[in-house]
Amino acid sequence: MKPLENEYAVVLRQDIIWGDMDAFGHINNTVYFRYFEDARIAYFDRIGVHEQMKQFGVGPILATTKCSFRLPLDYPDRIHIATRASILSPKKFNMEYVVFSEKHGAMTAEGDGLIVYYDYANEKSCEIPGEIVTAIQKLEG
Repeated sequence: MKPLENEYAVVLRQDIIWGDMDAFGHINNTVYFRYFEDARIAYFDRIGVHEQMKQFGVGPILATTKCSFRLPLDYPDRIHIATRASILSPKKFNMEYVVFSEKHGAMTAEGDGLIVYYDYANEKSCEIPGEIVTAIQKLEG
């Protein structure tokens, strides 16, 4: 497998938390959406989303998300959570995620999320600001 950094713009590393396991002895399915959120927010930090939101009152909302589980995770393990984005239209972009287990040496889950840009004051979708589009394009190379 190629290093995740060769294919994904943002890669986080973190240890599995004992308390995230469920009664079946593996990481609960809901936790994967937190992993995706961690990667998504790190991506947003890299492209300046929070500054744009503060200044202009527009920002991303998660419209849909899904996860396909490949292998169960359990404690102890260290995971790599990777994400990349592609612009779909002037108002929305898609984010892809993968979770990779060091213990298994394999991908344990993959998913995606549809991100829609939103004008909070007017309560409706809006175009992605040009600065954000440029930042995504630059980060994605």
